Amino acid sequence: MAPSATGPSASEFGFSAAQTVAVIGAGISGVSTAAHLLKQGLSVTVFERSSVSGGVWHYDERASRDPQYPNNKPSLGDYSVSRPGEYGSTRYNQNILNGNGVKAINNIKDGFDDSPDTEVLFSPPGPCYAGLKTNVPSTLMFSSLTPWPEGTEPSVPQSQVEEYIRRIAKEHGVDDVTLFHTRVDEVRKTGAKWEIRSVSLEGANHLVEQISSFDMVVVASGHYNMPRIPDIDGLKELKAAYPGRVSHSKQYRDARKYSGQNVLVVGAGVSALDICRELDGVANKTYQSVRGGMFDLSETLLPSSAVRVGAVTGFGCLQHDRLDGGEVKSLRGAIYAPLADGIVLADIDHVLLATGYITSYPFLRHLHSDTTPTTDAGQDVLVTSEGDMAHNLYKDMFYIPDPTLSFVGIPYHVATFSLFDFQAQALARIYAGKAHLPSQEEMRREYEERVREKGYGRGFHSLYGAGQEVAYVQALVELVNRDIDGTTAVKPMLPHSESWVREYEAMRASKKVTSFPRAPVPGEQVGIMSSRTTE
Repeated sequence: MAPSATGPSASEFGFSAAQTVAVIGAGISGVSTAAHLLKQGLSVTVFERSSVSGGVWHYDERASRDPQYPNNKPSLGDYSVSRPGEYGSTRYNQNILNGNGVKAINNIKDGFDDSPDTEVLFSPPGPCYAGLKTNVPSTLMFSSLTPWPEGTEPSVPQSQVEEYIRRIAKEHGVDDVTLFHTRVDEVRKTGAKWEIRSVSLEGANHLVEQISSFDMVVVASGHYNMPRIPDIDGLKELKAAYPGRVSHSKQYRDARKYSGQNVLVVGAGVSALDICRELDGVANKTYQSVRGGMFDLSETLLPSSAVRVGAVTGFGCLQHDRLDGGEVKSLRGAIYAPLADGIVLADIDHVLLATGYITSYPFLRHLHSDTTPTTDAGQDVLVTSEGDMAHNLYKDMFYIPDPTLSFVGIPYHVATFSLFDFQAQALARIYAGKAHLPSQEEMRREYEERVREKGYGRGFHSLYGAGQEVAYVQALVELVNRDIDGTTAVKPMLPHSESWVREYEAMRASKKVTSFPRAPVPGEQVGIMSSRTTE
């Protein structure tokens, strides 16, 4: 069980630079956090399940394995969590753990699958595709730790972003305290310490379990791990019958695979839009299905070759038979998809689900409740059945029942690198004892007020509203600066610059977000929209 929310005030946790911190994840949020913690003098160990830092910006031509259709419960995550002791167990003290030179002892699990898929199963590749670029200008999306190289364009390709993150990690000592190929399978509070059970992969089939203890834990594992697979009528059956014709955007790498095909992209976010753009001139026909959500990107951003349609209500496949030498042969048929407005899309070759991701922390399974609706979350629960938000976090960062557990990188619709850098600065100052959290009662009151204002669900962590991102950062700055009185050597944390705010507001003004599909006409005759018919 998590510590009680009526326990000691946050100021009584005794944060200081003499303590140890585990950071889970070496993407931009984890690298930024570790770097700022190191600057404040704390002892840091970073756990990264892949072979490099970079997070979602690391391109791997391999794709992750198919998720379950529909998706699993949030607590199960995107990988198979090992059982305690499954791979042998080695307990390391903090001094041994803290360093890039750490080499896990090799234990070979009998019967472990020694195949090219081993690494993919251990550390599923992320959603980065070959043509991925930033959609926020580099003048707004940067780290205070290291500037972009001189001459960097506003829109930065994936390879340069990954290089930038890795440069931050190298220059600020994060690589020296990172355990690569080390996956965290369980995090649990034992007495005054957090115990982390991790599994390291060395070579093709060498696995070892490690157990280590820390004073604080920072989760920086990102949003884009567990695909959200909608429970649409017929989708599960279609995937089972034709597994190669249905995929999630996490598995998308480039458009060449879809050359000459008719593709239905389901979703209205950035990935869906990017994929539609990449399919332009490659696919025979592209449809984008949207539900008309408040965060749908504008239809005007689509290429002219893509057609936006309404929500899909089901899937099916037309089976064709032919007589071959007196024997009936079944041939692959065309996928069809009825829409909410009565139209039916026909002759679809591939369904690509750009339907987002589930909030999931499988290493904190005891803080999940897969049977509890979002609106019924108790004061100790982190993730509920819908997997659409992280509950009980003060400022989207500190776990209110026990602030020695924290999160960096949860807010979205933000200039990610910059916002996560502000979060990391604030967290590092607090964990070093140079700034203080309010009492748990005050944190609880602020959280519940935010729930009343924003409601539960996906939109809770969005800072898209006018002024929200700037106000969020300003609140962090005021929090960490409120105890600075000029009698100490602690320098104030600085907010966004005025020039940054001006450019940010100009960027927002140039973007339109919502574009709803046309409403169905009462009594409209159901038709077939054949994607190979000239319109």
